Amino acid sequence: MREHTTIGVLVLSTLMLQAAAMNAQTKNLTLDQSVQSALELNLQVAQAQNNVESAQSRVLAAYGSYLPTLSASAGWNRYQNDRPGTSPFYVGGQLIPGTSGFSVNNNFQTSLSLDYTIFDGFAREGNFNRATSNSVSTEHQSSRTRQSTVFQVESTYLNVLRNEQLVKVDEENLKRDRRQLERITESNRVGALSLADVYRQQSQVAADELSLITDQNNFDKARADLLALIGLNVAEEYTFSDPTISPELSQAELDSTLNKYRNFRDISERAMIARPDYLGAQEALHAAESGVSVARSGYFPSVSASANYGLSNTELSTISDNKSLSWGLNFRWTLFDGFSTNQSLQTAAVTRRNAELSLVQAERDINVQLKKALLDLEAARKQYEVSQKGLTSATEDRKIAEERYNLGAGTLLDLLTANAGLVQAEANKVNAVYNYIIAKRNIEYAIGERVY
Repeated sequence: MREHTTIGVLVLSTLMLQAAAMNAQTKNLTLDQSVQSALELNLQVAQAQNNVESAQSRVLAAYGSYLPTLSASAGWNRYQNDRPGTSPFYVGGQLIPGTSGFSVNNNFQTSLSLDYTIFDGFAREGNFNRATSNSVSTEHQSSRTRQSTVFQVESTYLNVLRNEQLVKVDEENLKRDRRQLERITESNRVGALSLADVYRQQSQVAADELSLITDQNNFDKARADLLALIGLNVAEEYTFSDPTISPELSQAELDSTLNKYRNFRDISERAMIARPDYLGAQEALHAAESGVSVARSGYFPSVSASANYGLSNTELSTISDNKSLSWGLNFRWTLFDGFSTNQSLQTAAVTRRNAELSLVQAERDINVQLKKALLDLEAARKQYEVSQKGLTSATEDRKIAEERYNLGAGTLLDLLTANAGLVQAEANKVNAVYNYIIAKRNIEYAIGERVY
């Protein structure tokens, strides 16, 4: 007996150590930690930042057009001629030697050239303004991508908490029905209840287990979705809990949020000032206007200056003996280009008009998003209030049904119906709470004032 006790203690100790090790390896992530991980590891955020860097390089290139270009060159050429030679001959008694007909000449040269565009029909200015506007627009797009990613993380994180609460509802319901099954089985054993009640309750317990398995699977998949979204390894174990997110809503919270977002015109004006995608559309319009200036530059002449300094000789050692220096101005004006400039100008004008329409459409889309977000928030608030009333009624209904069944005044079917109503009411409240929190976050996302 003592040996069995010792073995049991050892087994229990081993299990406790394994559980402690597992808990030590499992890391909990709060909502802020998940958001920070997504901003650092999410691929869409990284791609948006890469686009920003690319746009900034185009601004630098456009600025470089205001600076002169400097180039250096060096070369060596060898000229070889091979033609029939001549024989020696006498002239006035003097011997004139013959020639071989083969000759080689080397030419070494080096030069330094400086070119500067003085005027190009304002194309340079247009390109710089367009690159700058596109860069700012890309930065706004990156900011909106970050906001979108954060909202996705928040929604997914809250969905994980929602599924966790639904699992807890199923677990409590399963425990409750298992206790009820034990009571019914004991009552049947002493002849107080029929065997049909035992089978019916066993069937209900099996249904509860199936519901728990389904909700547990949904919970596990929601966690995997969140880990993938924030860029973490789905094979590792993480738990998710945040003390700042309460599964209950206070009336003060509901009233405060209602007053904060009561005025649609006010939040619409705030969104037009803060939304990065709207600001990006404005910059895209500025870029399109600059594109018109670039296209129109083809109607103007261009003026440039150049200077060149060179060295050349047949021998590398004496290359500095021959020097050349030249400078000058160049004027060029295309009088007719087969309507190519006209076509470019018309295309740029269409691009500008489309950018204007896109800006108008962006404002409409934002207003629609705000309106829908407000409607979703109001619906979520009403759903929460109804779910509270429903849960109170369902709790009392099940309590009465259980008491009646225990006293023999009610049927098991009445108890099962009341219990199903309680489980549904509990699930409705869980969904209502997280629907409300997500709807509130959605309004913040639609306004776009939060900066990350």
